[in-house]
Amino acid sequence: MATRKLTFYRAAILNPKDDKTCEFWADGVLVSETSQKGVSRIKEILPYREACEKYVEDFGNSNLFEFRHGVIVPGFFDMHFHWVQDDVRLMPKDSLLQWLEKYTFPTEAKYAAKSYARSHAKKFFHRLSKAGTLGGACYSSVHDHALDYAMSEVKGDILIGNVLMTMQSPKSLQQTSRDAIKSAQRGMRKYKHRYVLTPRFAIATDPHTMRTTALEANRRKIFKQSHLSETPAEIKYVMELYKQFPAYKSAKSYTEIYHRAGMLGARSLMGHAIHLKPTELKLLKSTKTALVHCPSSNAPLREKGLGSGLFDFRKIERQGIRWALGSDIGGGPFLSMLDVMRSFVQQHGRKGRQQATFVKALYRATLAGAEILEVAHRTGSLDAGKEVNFVVLKGPSGTHKDAEGLLKKLIGQVAKRADFDKQVLATYWQGRTL
Repeated sequence: MATRKLTFYRAAILNPKDDKTCEFWADGVLVSETSQKGVSRIKEILPYREACEKYVEDFGNSNLFEFRHGVIVPGFFDMHFHWVQDDVRLMPKDSLLQWLEKYTFPTEAKYAAKSYARSHAKKFFHRLSKAGTLGGACYSSVHDHALDYAMSEVKGDILIGNVLMTMQSPKSLQQTSRDAIKSAQRGMRKYKHRYVLTPRFAIATDPHTMRTTALEANRRKIFKQSHLSETPAEIKYVMELYKQFPAYKSAKSYTEIYHRAGMLGARSLMGHAIHLKPTELKLLKSTKTALVHCPSSNAPLREKGLGSGLFDFRKIERQGIRWALGSDIGGGPFLSMLDVMRSFVQQHGRKGRQQATFVKALYRATLAGAEILEVAHRTGSLDAGKEVNFVVLKGPSGTHKDAEGLLKKLIGQVAKRADFDKQVLATYWQGRTL
C-alpha cells in the first residue's frame, strides 16, 4: 500500500494570525504531506527537537530541506499593482495625474505590440515569484493579448484584469464603450474567477461602461477593482466631470459615484482610499467594500512615492472596513512586499501610530489579502491543511525572542530598498519551488 510522502523544511517560522498575533518558532520544522495524487498540504509545524523525536524514521537527505539562517513566512499577497507599469516605477514623480500623462500612459501604449507584451510578461511575473508574491490583484493594460500573456505567466492566487478606458484618455489607449464592454465580457468568460473587472478609475471609464460590466461581474461573482480618492486633485476632477451625467449630478462624493455605478460590494477592491469623508466610510462599510493601502506609492516624493498622503488605517478599522497592503507598482517604486511593510511601519511610526507594527504589516501583506479574496481556507497562512505556499527569507543574525523582534531585524538589515527583492532564498507554491 502506497504511503503519503512527507517533506520537512527547517528554519525560523512565522505564521500570522491577525493584527496582533503571529506564531513564532525560532527553530521550527514545517511538515508537508503529499498525497498519491500529488497534492501537497501542510501537516503541522513543530519545534525542531520535537520533530526529530516524532519523525526520527522519516528524516532523510532527500526530504529534509534546511534553511538554518532562513525565515519561512506565507507567500505574500499584493492587493494592488500594475504589471504594465514596471518600467515607470522609478520615473520622476510630482503629482498623480501628471505622472500618469507623462510616463504611465505612453508606457502602457507600448503593450499594443504583442512581442513587447509577451516578453515583458515573462520577465515581470518571473520577478514577482522571486520576490515571494503568490497572491493579490493586478491591473493589465487595455489590450486583450497583454492580459492573455499575463495570465499565461502568473503563478499563484493573483487576479488580473485589463483596464477599461473610454474617456479622458490618450487616443492610443482610449476604447469605445462597446469595445470596453466586449473586452471585459471576454475576460470574464475566458478566465472566470481568475479575472477581475478593472475600470481604471472614474475619470477614465464612463458610468455606462462601469455599470454594465459591474452588473455582469456581480452575476458571475467576479471581483471588481479600481482607484478611489488617491489625491484631492483627482477627487475634484471626478466631481466636476460627473456633473455632465444626469444620473450622477447629485452625487455627493467619489465613493457615491462608484456606488451608483455598481462598483462597490463584498467582492470590490478600492485602491488608495486616502481622502475619505465620514459619509464615504459609512457607505464603504455598508457595502462591505475592501480597501488597499499602498504606503510606498503614497509616500513623500523624497521616498520615491507620489506624495498623495497617508491612509488612516485606525479610522478605517473603527468603521470595521476590511483592508490589506499593496505595492501599487509603478506608483510604488519597488516590487517586494517587504519594502511595502517597511514603508507602512516607518510612515505610520512618524505619525505616532504605535499599532503599526511589523506583525500587523505581515498579516496585512499575507493572510488579510487571502481573506479578502476568499481563499484563506487554503492559503495565506501556514495552518495545517493549507496548501504548501511559502517564502524563505534571509534571516538576520543573532537570537530573537518574538515575531516582532525578528521581523524588525529582518527588514532593518536591508540598507538599499532595491535589495529587498534579493532577500528571498526560495518561493514554494503548491509544494514546488519556483
